[in-house]
Amino acid sequence: MDRVILSWDEYFMGVAILSSFRSKDPNSGVGACIVNRKNRIVGVGYNGFPTGCHDDELPWGKEGDYLDTKYPYVCHAELNAILNSTTDLSDCVIYLSLFPCNECAKSIIQSGIREIVYMNDPPSPDGDMFVASRKLLNLSGVPYRKLAPKIKSLTLEY
Repeated sequence: MDRVILSWDEYFMGVAILSSFRSKDPNSGVGACIVNRKNRIVGVGYNGFPTGCHDDELPWGKEGDYLDTKYPYVCHAELNAILNSTTDLSDCVIYLSLFPCNECAKSIIQSGIREIVYMNDPPSPDGDMFVASRKLLNLSGVPYRKLAPKIKSLTLEY
């Protein structure tokens, strides 16, 4: 079998996808990888509860009373990658396994990240939070593009 050589985009998206496997969310694991102009990783993250909040003490559900769902408690992968970063993020690129919501778009814009590369569209791309996200990104001049990798799968073996 021929050895696969990944492009930079495929490599960094792979790191974002691999990071998503750290998430304990039973519905959607999301990963993020932030890269500087020298193609060095400066931050990674995945969606999960804040530090010190144990995974079995808060709900992972998506439906029901707001306080009985994951939504008021989960930190998104984008925010975790920004908070976990090791440097100024101005002029960096963020790779995301899923297109960002409006709250994450605000954090991305405010951090100085210059571009978003994402793998998957959200389940409801025309939902208000994603319409707002695109509006914010367009107004702020932060471009976003969906990655179309040349390879369709990659297997890790340990």
